[in-house]
Parts: sequence; structure tokens; C-alpha cells
Amino acid sequence: MNRKKLQKLTDTLTKNCKHFNKFEVQCLINLFYNLVGDVTERQGMVTGLDRNAFRNILHMTFGMTDDMIMDRVFRGFDKDNDGCVNVSEWISGLSVFLRGTLEEKMKYCFEVFDLNGDGFISKEEMFHMLKNSLLKQPSEEDPDEGIKDLVEITLKKMDHDHDGKLSFSDYEQAVREETLLLEAFGPCLPDPKSEMEFEAHVFKDPNEFNDI
Repeated sequence: MNRKKLQKLTDTLTKNCKHFNKFEVQCLINLFYNLVGDVTERQGMVTGLDRNAFRNILHMTFGMTDDMIMDRVFRGFDKDNDGCVNVSEWISGLSVFLRGTLEEKMKYCFEVFDLNGDGFISKEEMFHMLKNSLLKQPSEEDPDEGIKDLVEITLKKMDHDHDGKLSFSDYEQAVREETLLLEAFGPCLPDPKSEMEFEAHVFKDPNEFNDI
């Protein structure tokens, strides 16, 4: 991409981005094209980071290990559902992922946890996510029973209108009362250490960021 096009892209994305300044947007654009570079050479024409490349970044950079959650985070970034995260989705996604307000993070996490996109987190969805994210403990008891109990406890704490599922309103009220419930069903945001290391590295010299 030539300098003029890059400048125009940076200006446009900075204008639409609440949480990054112009220099930071420029660094993230450079990083994006460094990461996409290898894929483009292999496949000829790629508009962005595909699911595997993106999951690799979540795993290697932010220490995520839960396949189900990583897949949902990918869908959260890929707003147009074309199977690739393009440069503007990359910037706007990272804006919330790294620096979002509590409101933005609640909306993002709820969308990650609402597996079928119907506007509610159902008992079944809670069960799948909790089963997936909890460490497998060798025990004689049926682990599914323990997870079902956990789902009931969670509902008791978060289901304010007692309809057996969580609406965004239930979730929002519970998180405002207890912020730790933001990631109640699995880690879908970076931990503070990963976030700090990523920002320190990328906002210094993105060309050095080649250990993904």
C-alpha cells in the first residue's frame, strides 16, 4: 500500500475510532498488514485475517485456549460475516477488546456468550460454555451434574426476571452489581498483563512484532 493510501486509511479509521489516537491506529494498520502478508502471498487474494490466523493471534498473544470462545470472539470481530477480519474490523474490534468502556465490553461479552444469536444466554449455552472452560477434574462424580448445579447457581444470581435465561438486561444488571461476572462464562477479553505487553510492543515498533 502506498503512503498516500495508508495516510487516508489511517485518517478514516482514526475518525471512527474512540479509543486509539492516530499514531496507535497507524501502528495497528502496519501490524495488520504484517500479519496478513504471509497469508496473502500463499493464497493470492485475501482481504484480511481468516479464522485460523485470527485464533492463532488470540492464542499466542493473549493466551486464549478455549476453542468455543475464540470462535465467538472471531465472529464478534468479523461484523460482516465474510469469514475474514478486515482492517477496519481489526481496529474497531481491538478498540473494544483492549480499551472498551464497561458498556462496550458488556455488549461484546454478551454477544460472545449468546451462542445462537437469539438475544438470550440460555441454560444450554451456559452449560456448554462452562463445561468447555472449566478444567477437567478427575473425579468419580458425574462432572455434568456439577456443571448443571453451577448453571442453577449462576441463574439464581443473574436471572433478575426469573424466566430461566439471561437477557442483556439481566446480564447488565448482574455485571454492574459485580464486575467479575463480566466474563462469567469464559475468558473472552485479554488479561491486563497480555494487554499491557501487546500495547507496549505494538505501539513501539510494529515491524518487530513478528513472533506470532
